[in-house]
Parts: sequence; structure tokens; C-alpha cells
Amino acid sequence: MPISVVMPALEMAQETGKLISWLKKEGDPVRKGEPLLEIETDKAVMEIESPGEGVLGGVKAEAGAEIPVGQTIAWILNPGEAVPVQEVGVQSGRQSTLAVAQAPGLETAPARPTSAKISPKARRLAKELNVDLGQIRGSGPGGEILASDIQAAASGAKAATATEAGTIITAIGRLMAERTTQSWTTVPHFFVVREVDAGALSEARLTVAVQLEKNGVRITHTDLLVAIVARVLARHPRVNASWSADGIRTNPDVNIGLAMAVEDGVVAPVIAKAAHTGLAQIAAQRKDLSERARANKLRPADLANGTFTISNLGMYNVDAFSAIIIPPQAAILAVGRIADRVVPIEGKPAIRPMLTLTLSADHRVIDGARAALFLDELVEALRAPAMWLE
Repeated sequence: MPISVVMPALEMAQETGKLISWLKKEGDPVRKGEPLLEIETDKAVMEIESPGEGVLGGVKAEAGAEIPVGQTIAWILNPGEAVPVQEVGVQSGRQSTLAVAQAPGLETAPARPTSAKISPKARRLAKELNVDLGQIRGSGPGGEILASDIQAAASGAKAATATEAGTIITAIGRLMAERTTQSWTTVPHFFVVREVDAGALSEARLTVAVQLEKNGVRITHTDLLVAIVARVLARHPRVNASWSADGIRTNPDVNIGLAMAVEDGVVAPVIAKAAHTGLAQIAAQRKDLSERARANKLRPADLANGTFTISNLGMYNVDAFSAIIIPPQAAILAVGRIADRVVPIEGKPAIRPMLTLTLSADHRVIDGARAALFLDELVEALRAPAMWLE
């Protein structure tokens, strides 16, 4: 039975995806789970795996195309099987469905109500950007106007000028800006700041490094922070919770997202179940995720199900900063550099390696007292890291 390859929805409120490249050619054999194509979202360029085994056929989209979520773009066929040309029962990469199959080159999309001519997101953007809907031709199923159509219309008149001025805004950068704006304007942020003596943390890194680097594992301060933060979070479930339409939702696992700079913006791949993951494994995962993020090779699963994020700008010589929360997470920890400062110790001035931590919290989920208690226990853990790494 033919298996449809559809444009997947990888993010909340995603309406379209951009096809970057096919990793297989029409007629090539493919195995289930084998990388099949690359698509661009607001976070990264991701590889999409084949939903089944067979031969790639009926490819309907070329690189560079902006495709509505759920639209069939190719088929996985058994050897000798023809591309469907009429309504048949098919297996979809997302779920089993009854699809209207058409000849290659024609578009197939899931049915939508004929009254839905413009998405709510597109209508809001049109109002904000002062775009005349009467002048827009929708690219969605049945001519539906999508947010991408509004963005294209709003930026079209400025494209030539922006290019001449050297301003380049990619889809990833534009959508990242939209997401951060939405978070900043809808999530009630508040901030709690603490300084901590990082001497014990640096000593722990050196001690662990001697043990693990013999096995080819390089330990960074970020690895230690992930391990310790995750273990402290396990004792503060409200800080590890999420905000949903139904209110506060607690998360059964501590999944730490790590904010990483890439060419077109920032991504936050996730180390799952970090509270129960050993330091060596955390370091190996962090290294793998960093390398694939820089190469635009992150997979959808790498970015899914984060419950708390760490953003470390210490390597850029930043002393302190406040980070924007990634919904539906309820908090993000901003980490500055370790720098020598004069601090009082037993009433006398001393020079110590100090680290500034800033917790951004969603006040709908976390009140000030909970945020302070979490940060206080985290500071104590960083003063005695060996106890938390055993």
C-alpha cells in the first residue's frame, strides 16, 4: 500500500515548512527511518526520516518550496507499484488516513472547511503589518491565506532596499523574532539574580576531567551545570513545570534545553532525563548536539519536550544577562562568565572566581518565593558540586 510523505508539523502553530533538499532521488530505494529530506523551521534545518520502506516516487515538491503542513509531497511505493491517481486508502507519515491521491505534479492537501480562507495568525499579522487582504493570493490548501503570505507581502516592497543595504533576514531569523516577541509580550517574566563562588565548580571540573578525559570525554562547565541544575530541578517540580491552556502542567522528567548560537539564530536542543543521566553521557550528548546544530543536522526529536533551558554566554565574556523564556517552559537560567572579583570573606576582602546566575520565571507558574528557593539551593549545590555528581 502506498505511504504518503507529508510536510510535517514540527512546531506549535506551524502552518508551512520550507523544503531545503531531497536526500534521495525519485526511484531510489529507501528504508524506514532513513533520512529522506531536509526542511527548515524557525529553529533549524532538520532531517526528516522516511515513514516507510520502499521506493521514492511521485515527488511533487522541489527544493525551496514553501509547503503547507500535512500536504503530500511524495510517496513511498512497493517495487513496481504505481503512484496513486485516485482516491485510495493510504498510510501517512503522520497517521493512517484516506487521502485524495493525484497524479505527480499536482498538489494534495488535507481537506479544510471551505469557510476557512485565512488563518487566525495570518489575520492578526495582516492587521499588525497593515496588509490589504484583498490583494493577497493564498498559497495554502484551497487558496487559504497563511501567515507566510502576509509576511511575504509586507516585506516584498522592502526586499530590494534591504538587499542593497546588506540586510538579510532568513525564515529562521524572522520566525525566531516572532516567537521571542510573542513570549516577551504574553509571558509575565520576572527575574531573580544570585552570585556564587565558582571555585568549587572549577575544581570539580578539573577533578572529573582527569578521570573522564582518559576515555576521550571532555568536560565543560556547561556539562557540570546541566547535571547539577537538573538534579536540583528534580526537587523543585514547579520550576520544571509548563504553562498550558488548562493551567499549570507538571512534567514527569527533567529535560534540559541548551541554547546554542547557529548561523541564523539560536536553537535549544534537549538533553532528556538529565536528572538521571551521568556526567560523561551528558558531555557526549552536548558535544554531539553542538556539532549537529552547527552543521544544521538537528532532528525534530533533538528539539522536543524541553522542560527548562540553560543559556550560557560565559564563553562570550558576558558577565550577566536576562534570557527570554521558551514557552511552554516556565523558566530559563542565564549564566554569565566566571570572573575574579573582590568579595568579603569573614569580614576581609578576597579575590574569588564569581559567577552570576539570572533566573527568568513565568509568574503564572512560579511565584517569587519558589524561584528564590530554587536558586538558593542551586547556589548551595554549586558550592559543593561533588555531592550532586555522585
